[in-house]
Formats: sequence, C-alpha cells, structure tokens
Amino acid sequence: MIAPVRPDPARLSRAERAIGAVVRGGTRVPGLRRLLLWRAVALPGFWFATACAWLWGRILFGRYRRAHGVRYFEGLPSWAFGRGGTTIGAIYLTSTNTHGPVLEHEAVHVQQWKRYGLAFIPLYVAAGSPALTNRFEVEAGLEKGGYVTPRRRGFASDAP
Repeated sequence: MIAPVRPDPARLSRAERAIGAVVRGGTRVPGLRRLLLWRAVALPGFWFATACAWLWGRILFGRYRRAHGVRYFEGLPSWAFGRGGTTIGAIYLTSTNTHGPVLEHEAVHVQQWKRYGLAFIPLYVAAGSPALTNRFEVEAGLEKGGYVTPRRRGFASDAP
C-alpha cells in the first residue's frame, strides 16, 4: 500500500480546506468511519453514484463502451466532467481519453468508489486537487492517469 502524501495547505482551494476540516472532524466521531465504510452503507452509495453517472452519460448522448474492466461513456462535451475524464461509481465519463493505461487507472477509481461509496466524494476533495499529493490518484497510478510522464529507460545517460 502506498503511504498517503499530505497536500500542501497553501495549494488547496478554500472548498478543499473546508471539506478537509469536515472530514477530519468526522473522523473524531466514534464509530462514524466504521458506519460510512460498512459495506451495507458504502455499496448502495456506489450503486446510486453509478446510476447517476449512467443517466448523465445517456442524457448527454455519450457512446457507452466497456474495456479494461471499466464501463465508460465517451464523446461527452468537455464541460460534462473534470480534467480528462471523471469516474463516478462504476462509470467513467470522458470525451476521448480512453487509452488502455488511462482505463486501467480509472479501474482503480471504480474499486475506490466501491470501497468508500458516497463517502468517496468528500474524501477525494479533502485529499486535494494536486494529483501528485492526492492519495487516491497516487494509488491509481499517476503515470497511467497521465499526471506524470513515464521515465525513459535504456539510455546511456540513465546509467549510474
């Protein structure tokens, strides 16, 4: 497991700091974390989020596809999702960002949604928008998600 990296508070937006404070406060409530992460609570939230994302993709006339263990809508307008694409529940919403490594990255987010349910939303926001310090993006793989460029191997300059 990858150790979470704390985001720099100076780089977080006001909303991210506020949600982070609420999340940290919620962790102090005895049993709240256990309740929210209880499979009987998290899984219905996951399915609700999936249904909402599926409906959103259909309303916007996206093309429904499946690949690399991910269900996704492509061909959506750029205002319909964040960054290069957004996973909500079990559905990835994007315009054209459907390369194999990206879909593998998004498959990890689907598993995160399944584990945390609707609690994933405030947890993700509280983790901060810089992907390099967002523990969920780090866990999904920054390179596969397109946040960092892959290191080139096999060149003489790489030798020790």
